[in-house]
Amino acid sequence: MPTYTRTEAREWAREHLVGAVNCTIPSFTADLRDINEAGIRHDIRLAKEHGFLGTLGVSEVNITIPEYLEFLRIVRDEADADGGDLVVVHHASWGNLEQNIEAVKGAEAAGAELVLLSYPPNFYPESEQEVYDYTKTLCDATNLAVILFPMFLWGFSTRIHPSDIPARLIRRLLDDCPNIAVIKAEGGFPSIMGIVECHRLFGAEVVISCPIEGELLPLGQLIPIQLSATSDHEFWGPTIPHAMRLLRDGKFDEVTDLYWRMHPARKAKNALAQQLNGGAFINRQLWKFQGWLQGYNGGPLRMPTQRIHEPQMNALRKGLLDSGFEPSTDPFREFFLGRNPA
Repeated sequence: MPTYTRTEAREWAREHLVGAVNCTIPSFTADLRDINEAGIRHDIRLAKEHGFLGTLGVSEVNITIPEYLEFLRIVRDEADADGGDLVVVHHASWGNLEQNIEAVKGAEAAGAELVLLSYPPNFYPESEQEVYDYTKTLCDATNLAVILFPMFLWGFSTRIHPSDIPARLIRRLLDDCPNIAVIKAEGGFPSIMGIVECHRLFGAEVVISCPIEGELLPLGQLIPIQLSATSDHEFWGPTIPHAMRLLRDGKFDEVTDLYWRMHPARKAKNALAQQLNGGAFINRQLWKFQGWLQGYNGGPLRMPTQRIHEPQMNALRKGLLDSGFEPSTDPFREFFLGRNPA
């Protein structure tokens, strides 16, 4: 159970959600029949060591709801180990509303404290009201704080609004769903107008998250950004939590130097995202490899999954090297086994 009530969700978020939230993709055993507890715990320990505020338990892989909830329980247990206080974020990304309600109730029981609200691939709204109804139904089904997520992946921009979820609809949802406590402001990406608009209109009410590090480091020098959640920040090791501290301390020259130092790796990462993602989905195999380069578990994913090949792996590792990082130099075959094979 959360430590706050639905009506306290925004106050809780303002107080506790300060920093960066990475992503934890489930690890599986070598035969792909079960989740790999040792690999999962390894990733949570390293996320804590890297200074992350919290982690998203990714559900956009081939995993059943019971397996996913067991995954979240392991994440919660390891998050609490040694007096830790890592925020566990549930990924509400299942095939339909019924499954998402089942999963969010289970996630609450498993110890999640926050929900990233996604929209199913089969959800084809043709009006703002349909988006409102889906969102409010899911928010009403949980006591947890919710992250509202305007995003191009949902396909709303051509039918609903170029900003994906327009400000007038966000206004209705904030008025009617008191547990919406965060806006992950990627509306209209790659335009920055979505985060600027959300900060201007809603920043006094809810936490505005800037998840894209290439926007976070510049914009954080102009507007206060307390949260970067959720993203593949594990690609950078402990760098994003460090950058968030520099921004809070007003050390903008250091942030700028860091931004430019990261630029070769950023360009390599963004180029592959465009090449492999095609703008229609997130390549979780790619993200898992990015984390492996910084010491995270890696390991096999079940079919169907996207692929990553040696040229892409070389490009990511070279980008980090060119930016002065020290990524893993282990043979690439080790990624497909994982650091904790089971």
